[in-house]
Amino acid sequence: MASAVLVLGVAYLFGSVPAGVLVARTYGVDIRRVGSGNIGATNVLRALGPGPALVVAFFDVFKGGIAVLIARAVGIEGALLGGVALAAVLGHNYSVFLGFRGGKGVATSFGTLLVLDPVLALWTFPIGVSVMLLTRYVSAGSMTGGVAATVLALALGRPPWEVFTVALMAALIFFTHRENLRRLQAGTERRLGEKAEVRDA
Repeated sequence: MASAVLVLGVAYLFGSVPAGVLVARTYGVDIRRVGSGNIGATNVLRALGPGPALVVAFFDVFKGGIAVLIARAVGIEGALLGGVALAAVLGHNYSVFLGFRGGKGVATSFGTLLVLDPVLALWTFPIGVSVMLLTRYVSAGSMTGGVAATVLALALGRPPWEVFTVALMAALIFFTHRENLRRLQAGTERRLGEKAEVRDA
C-alpha cells in the first residue's frame, strides 16, 4: 500500500512540473496573465510563437510518458499503472507548484497513452489533429481525441482497467475544457493562429 502511494505521488510530481510557466518565464512572460491564462502549449503558441510552444508540448508529453515508463520499469502493470497515468495528468491539471492550478491535460494524457498503449495513441493522434485542422479549434480536436481514444480502446478489446483509465482521462479533458465548450456554443472560441493578449493582473 505504501509503495503504491509513493509511486502515485511521484507520478503526480512529474506531472506537476509546469513546463509552460518555466519556458515562458525565460522570455520574461507570465503565461498565466496572457490570453486564456492556461499554461499549455496552445496558449504559449498564441503568446510566444511555435518554437516555445513546441518545447512546452514536448515536455508536457514527456512528463506523462516518463512517469508511466518508470512505473512500468519497476514492475508496475494493470490498474496501478493506469493510476500512475491518471496521477501524472492530475499533476499537470492541479500542480502543487502552482497552488493546485494548471493546464488542461491533453499533451500529458497523450504522453501517458504513448507508453501505456502506443497503437491506441497513434490511432487517436491523427483523429484529433484532423478535427483541429478542419475546424481550427484546438479544443475541438482535443475533446474529439479523448472520445476517439475511449471508443478505440473498447473496439480494440483493451483490458477493462485500460478502458477505464482512458475514459477517465477523456472525462478530465472535457472537464478542463468546460469553458471552451461554452465558448464554442457561443461562437466566441479562439481559433488556431489567433494571437493572445496580456490580461490585467
